[in-house]
Amino acid sequence: MDQTTKEAGKTMAIISYVTLIGTLIAYFSNQGDKKNEFVSFHIGQSLRVWILAIVLNILLRVVVSITGIGFLSLISFLPLVLAILGIMNAMNLKEEPVPVIGTIGG
Repeated sequence: MDQTTKEAGKTMAIISYVTLIGTLIAYFSNQGDKKNEFVSFHIGQSLRVWILAIVLNILLRVVVSITGIGFLSLISFLPLVLAILGIMNAMNLKEEPVPVIGTIGG
């Protein structure tokens, strides 16, 4: 993939990590004849991050409510860290998977 294709999709790649709504906006704006592979890669990565965030949030609420160990809630910051790493990759025009979950389902 050439540099101009990546530059053209840089903004949408970054938006895909901002929120789950941003992922949907990037997905629907990347359809049809304007499809950009760089954006598609980052949409897939951000979708993995947001699915992890939802599942982790549910699991942590159950575990913390049963055990009462509140500091486990700090694990919920993991998706935020992964999203920031994804944004940094998109800003630097890299197609590197996010750590831990980037290659799942890939």
